[in-house]
Amino acid sequence: MAAPTTRDGALTIDIVSGHDGFLALQPEWDALFARAALPQQVFQSHVFLRHWARHYLETDSRLSIVTARRGGRLVMVWPLIAQRRFGMTMLRFMGVPVAQFGDVLVERDGHQAELLQAGWAAVRTLRADLFELRKLRTDAALAPAGMPVDAILLEQREAPYADLDLRVGREGPSAVYAARERSNHRRRLRRLSERGDICFATLGPGPEAAGLAAEAIAMKQMALTRHGIVAPTVADPRFAAFFHDLAGDAEGGSPLRIAVIRCDDQAIGIDLALDCKQVSFGHVIATHPDHERGGVGGILVHRSFAAAKARGNTLFDLLAPADAYKLEHADGLTVVSDAMLPLSWQGRLVCRLGLRHLRPALRAAVRSLPEPVTRRLAAWSNTGKS
Repeated sequence: MAAPTTRDGALTIDIVSGHDGFLALQPEWDALFARAALPQQVFQSHVFLRHWARHYLETDSRLSIVTARRGGRLVMVWPLIAQRRFGMTMLRFMGVPVAQFGDVLVERDGHQAELLQAGWAAVRTLRADLFELRKLRTDAALAPAGMPVDAILLEQREAPYADLDLRVGREGPSAVYAARERSNHRRRLRRLSERGDICFATLGPGPEAAGLAAEAIAMKQMALTRHGIVAPTVADPRFAAFFHDLAGDAEGGSPLRIAVIRCDDQAIGIDLALDCKQVSFGHVIATHPDHERGGVGGILVHRSFAAAKARGNTLFDLLAPADAYKLEHADGLTVVSDAMLPLSWQGRLVCRLGLRHLRPALRAAVRSLPEPVTRRLAAWSNTGKS
């Protein structure tokens, strides 16, 4: 449960370390989210993190949620966990690895700087060695420009986004796309219709959506294995279980929406996206192996755009990294950064020993392996073996 740690006039900072305390915060958390959250903070919504905690909160982790109240009203939440790794205590955002952006919720009342300063002070009392700040957007409340001076930038990527008013036409891609691309889209649709009866649908949360979410993850795992891509996050059985439950949560306010293409009643393309405050975030796009060469992926992107616009969204965020197929639809890019903040002498020592270069070097090493090796690694990873 929450225990007061600091009091500054009417501002009270508490730490919530128990799961029951986290659940009890829901009404206040939801109210703060409705008032102050930015669209990309859908990954800090209570419903998203409730499902995450059910599947990903490990026994060697403890919740370390920093909250601030002014006059008894919740005005800030830092959704954090503490984990023991390599003999050190690390702070991380709740939601890893399924949350695509990390951040904190803070009341936008002109006192954000004061609140964030109090939050940083509380973080430094949590007896951790390192604070892993992953996937921070430039427009985050904890934007890199506002982090403590001793934070170390590890890596930067870009998240493309599409303007749906520009991208969605009456019957498919709009005139912003080249005439050749629009013609190719029509040709792919004709060829697809030759294989069976084609229908498109959008589903909100419920039992059918839960089944489709699980099916989408299975498709994604098969595609990754086929292309020799190592993706432990997707291979982890918790990933599919998380999306199955989030997609099925019709009563709990799930933001997940599904766009699906069916051929003769069989799902051949499924997109899992999260809607928040007129922005849709495309988390998983998956196509059936038998239809991969028919351009179903491209058709699904355009159908997902159209469905998202019909639901009232104005932007479709394609998330980082900025893969080539995403850039074909991009009207802008958002920089996303990973950083590390040392909080103890052990943490400072690790950072000095070259943590900044470790993860990019490991990724480069995997990419340099021969294709047969990466294919075997992918097959091992995507079967969930450990």
